[in-house]
Amino acid sequence: MPIKNYCLVCGGSGCAAGKADAIYHGLLSAADACGIGNDVQIVKTGCFGLCEKGPIVKVLPEEAFYVEVKPEDAETIVNEHLLKGRVVDSLLYREKGADKTNLSEIKFYQKQKRLVLRNCGVIDPEEINEYIARQGYAALEKVLFEMTPEDVLEELKVSGLRGRGGAGFPTWLKWKFSADVDSAEKFIVCNADEGDPGAYMDRSTLEGDPHSILEAMTIAAKTVGADHGVIYIRAEYPLAIKRLEIALKQAREFGLLGDDILGSGFSFDIEIRLGAGAFVCGEETALLASTEGNRGMPIPKPPFPAIKGLFEKPTVINNVETFANIPLIIEKGGAWFNAIGTEKSPGTKVFALTGKIENSGLVEVPMGTTLREIIFDVGGGIRDGKEFKAVQTGGPSGGVITKDYLDTPIDFDHLTAIGSMMGSGGMIVMDEDDCIVDITKFYMEFCVDESCGKCAPCRIGTKRMHQILEKITTGEAKLEDLQKLKDIGLATQKASLCGLGQTAANPVLSTMKYFEEEYLEHVRDGKCQAGKCKELVSYTIDAEKCIGCTVCARKCPVPCIAGERKMPHVIDQDKCIKCGACFDVCKFGAVIVA
Repeated sequence: MPIKNYCLVCGGSGCAAGKADAIYHGLLSAADACGIGNDVQIVKTGCFGLCEKGPIVKVLPEEAFYVEVKPEDAETIVNEHLLKGRVVDSLLYREKGADKTNLSEIKFYQKQKRLVLRNCGVIDPEEINEYIARQGYAALEKVLFEMTPEDVLEELKVSGLRGRGGAGFPTWLKWKFSADVDSAEKFIVCNADEGDPGAYMDRSTLEGDPHSILEAMTIAAKTVGADHGVIYIRAEYPLAIKRLEIALKQAREFGLLGDDILGSGFSFDIEIRLGAGAFVCGEETALLASTEGNRGMPIPKPPFPAIKGLFEKPTVINNVETFANIPLIIEKGGAWFNAIGTEKSPGTKVFALTGKIENSGLVEVPMGTTLREIIFDVGGGIRDGKEFKAVQTGGPSGGVITKDYLDTPIDFDHLTAIGSMMGSGGMIVMDEDDCIVDITKFYMEFCVDESCGKCAPCRIGTKRMHQILEKITTGEAKLEDLQKLKDIGLATQKASLCGLGQTAANPVLSTMKYFEEEYLEHVRDGKCQAGKCKELVSYTIDAEKCIGCTVCARKCPVPCIAGERKMPHVIDQDKCIKCGACFDVCKFGAVIVA
């Protein structure tokens, strides 16, 4: 009997935190209880991308897109939709101001092109047959029996694929370096040590489509002559690790990993190595040191890992997103891939779009898509009608981009030209209520904590920059400190050993360039208009606007607000802890932030 409905439940980490597992089991139980268990297929998938609205359940063929689903809604979906064929209107996703929105009309998806995320939200990542049914491992078969290593390198060269880990180095050239080395032992390493604050692109890809990475690594191994692979992933990603372990087991059982793969005579296997969550281990030489069991610290290059890497053997290292593109390029051709995106940055890019945005989530767009399109079309604009202030790309290694550059195409070269960088794909949106100095201090504090300490420019430079930023946000800085901050940033950038130190000053230098007046306001005027730097903020009550409702006094945690009912109130500045509770609850605009 044919399946009547397919019910896809987002099983990514974000939705899992919203009890997606309980929703999944609730759907199964309710379907069995109604006697339709054999008529419907209920599948737990990877991330749908629209994380802001999770947990998400999608029902086919009607393409009903249910959002913010709760465990108790599972029975309703089964009884109404799966049993009676009636869409549950109350759970459907709606665009702002729309009565009802069809899946094909959701703006979040309209400008996306999902290549890396092609199987996320579509297949059960724990079932290899579903991956195979969508042309999975077809590219590997092609490489094993129809192509030479030179053919593979040529397709990659034609594709123009550049590494998605941040540097944007041509993938074909890195592979060729290793392929040209005469060595009896070579390695393929997948860098899944994704550590940028707010970034979860690689984690979601592994959770939703682990076999694509195994297939790509095996293709790389055949191309360069490697027989062993390592996926280096931080232990903080338990769901991704679990699904990788399942995928590895299945691939071995199907003869797609291990000895004599598919009877081709080629042998290759992959193991998982867990990292402890050190940001510096995203740098390839530090990652290799950690993989070998040593402290994760970078070493000078050259030689590069492609020539002398893991255990001093030639090693190809690519990140998850780079590998995820490989099967598609082999299957559809390098020219097909090169036609997407821009001339110097072909393909797509996955971003974790977070911050003060209506639709935060995981997005994949063609290279060359503008920031304005990503933030306002895909992301739905700024929350609560606030004004856009800036967007941080590239995480702690990137820089801020202001509204003057919203029409900048997103690719490696354009972002670098305006003082930012692609990075691994974090994109954090800020609004008018954010203090740019406070945010810069947060990033610098992160860099101080994550610096391995090996080289003095990074170890000392990041610490000194953080100390100066701390002085600025507490009202203790002088105007000459701003020049010191810039000088230290430039020195750290030029003299540091690895990418962490070389890019740590990017947030400082870019914010000082585009928000110089805000820095001066903090130092010269002792003010923080956003109200985030507590030592620079004071709360007072306008006697003419205050009606004496006492709400602010009742909400004050100290308390430091006094006054008779129906009479103007006063804030005791010596007791005020500047929490802002009074400002948040006043409905009459009587509380003033200065």
